[in-house]
Amino acid sequence: MPIRARRTRILWRTLLTAALAALIAGLMSPGAAQGAAEASRMPRESRPVYSYEDAIRESVWVDTRIDGDADGETDRVAVDIVRPRELDRRGRRIPVIMDASPYYSCCGRGNESQKKTYDANGNPVQLPLYYDNYFVPRGYGYVAVDLAGTNRSDGCVDVGGRSDVQSAKAVVDWLNGRARGYTSRTGTERTRATWSNGATGMIGKSYDGTVAQGVAATGVPGLRTIVPIGAISSWYDYYFAKGAPLYGSGPDRLASGIESPEARARCGAVKQRLIEGAPRSGDWTPLWSERDHVPDADRVRASVFVVHGMQDLNVRTKHFGQWWDALAENGVDRKIWLSQAGHVDPFDLRRADWVRTLHRWFDHELLGYDNGVDREPMADIERAPDRWSTDRVWPPRGTRAVELRPAKGTEPGVGTLGTRRGKGTETFTDDPRLSETAWAEQIDMSTPAKAGFTSKPLARDLRLSGSSTVTVTATPTTRTAHLSAVLVDLGPDTIRDYAAAGEGITTLPERTCWGPSTAGDSSCFKETRANTADVDYTIFSRGWADLGNWADARRGRPLTPGKPHTITLDLAATDHVVPKGHRLALIVAGTDRNLIEAPADTPTLTLDLARTSAKLPLVGGPGAFTTTASGTPREARLDGVAPPRRINPVPGGSTS
Repeated sequence: MPIRARRTRILWRTLLTAALAALIAGLMSPGAAQGAAEASRMPRESRPVYSYEDAIRESVWVDTRIDGDADGETDRVAVDIVRPRELDRRGRRIPVIMDASPYYSCCGRGNESQKKTYDANGNPVQLPLYYDNYFVPRGYGYVAVDLAGTNRSDGCVDVGGRSDVQSAKAVVDWLNGRARGYTSRTGTERTRATWSNGATGMIGKSYDGTVAQGVAATGVPGLRTIVPIGAISSWYDYYFAKGAPLYGSGPDRLASGIESPEARARCGAVKQRLIEGAPRSGDWTPLWSERDHVPDADRVRASVFVVHGMQDLNVRTKHFGQWWDALAENGVDRKIWLSQAGHVDPFDLRRADWVRTLHRWFDHELLGYDNGVDREPMADIERAPDRWSTDRVWPPRGTRAVELRPAKGTEPGVGTLGTRRGKGTETFTDDPRLSETAWAEQIDMSTPAKAGFTSKPLARDLRLSGSSTVTVTATPTTRTAHLSAVLVDLGPDTIRDYAAAGEGITTLPERTCWGPSTAGDSSCFKETRANTADVDYTIFSRGWADLGNWADARRGRPLTPGKPHTITLDLAATDHVVPKGHRLALIVAGTDRNLIEAPADTPTLTLDLARTSAKLPLVGGPGAFTTTASGTPREARLDGVAPPRRINPVPGGSTS
């Protein structure tokens, strides 16, 4: 059933239920009606009344119905389960929270890189993170799935492809009685999830959240909600930006890092297909189409609670931006949290508020409790370290794309940014040794490797909310060239130090506990605090492209030296306020060190300013951009965070 039709049916059902309730209340005695009304207004919350120590801990193997390792047998994935024993004895069916991951044995989960452990009989003892400790005593089942080719599962790792998605989808089907489960990896004894009511919520950070989005995009019945944290929406965009490689390796290297020893021995053909299907040219191939979930947002039946760090340089924020926009276009129920940190779980940013919100979200979506979480503001945005604001909808109403244009200044490479069309040209030479921080710290200086354009000081706060684009017309001197564009807030501030090892957090020795523990599975985790930096500028959005993709975003071609080429760079989604008195800057340059790879040549590029512009999502529309008269800034080097570190492309693993 189409999303809108389904939601219309739900709305009529809700209205009919409300009308019947009103009729019944009218027929009640005044006292009974008052009591019913009071009961309906009381908040409902699942309580920790079931024993975690005595919970059932078991493993099953679910048939995925595909033979990824080509051994003649369909693959089975390992499913480790913890669920309340008391409810099993009563025959009560319960909802399930599920985290499907490739990292349970290779890399670990969470800030403390926890791995699964088992007893002598192979039953789970420790499942990483706090989900089982916290939610099982509240009447939920918890399921931790080893994706195909990892830990105790059959099959091969295919990095976001059909096998990954089917690994988890098959478990949702099994929980709803539509797939086969077995008591062992190779045996024939069947087992059914008679204890599950089918209502499933998937959660996970990075790779895990990516799988959740992929499963949701199949429209599988029974999946009620997903909570993707720092997740990938299109695997092409994890490895490339319009042809420009973001890393020096492809998905085959990631597969090698996470597959089990058994899979490593049998999955050479699958890995070769990853190599052949993901050429380092950056051209789009069928492999990438299979791993792009954005076009399938119209199939999503589950609600979606998106979480992302706005300074995430591993799973960059284009991922949540395009996924969010596609969900909005298709009327999917959604909620979002955006932090100032990098690739960090909200459990390590805003722990108490996060657990409370997640608890209420699952209670509402999986237990059906009317606790009001669906009527609260859609968005929580971190404005400064540990200071959050909310928005009823996101992006806020009144947000409009506004075109700003660069213009020449009094010195080469030091121009202005405003609403009027510029004239003339600016020239820079790609220097792969430099990063965005080197460009930004010398924004007011004439330097050969960048073209910088700054506004005058703002007359009032300027909020950008959503995704930006920068269209560039550039004439190269070589047959290959890469481009970067960054938006910078020029002015003093205190921000989370996303460039440090903790990406905005410092881990402390003290622990807090989130549910009961057992001898083998503690619910107590190290606390964190914000790791901050005092800066003179903040880079808050970025985008990249291979200029060779100017004619076709999905296929590159050699450039013609001396000929102008026009291309649009997609900048990462964000929500940032440039305060009154600060300046807004746009920088256009070549290779952004450690964030994209350098081209084969070392080009000099000449920008046609009349044909170069930025479209920015300004809250308040065109009237929001107002500046004051100001003198020329003195030439001074500005202080910011450290340059970007080289990131090993392992989304969410401990080696990232």
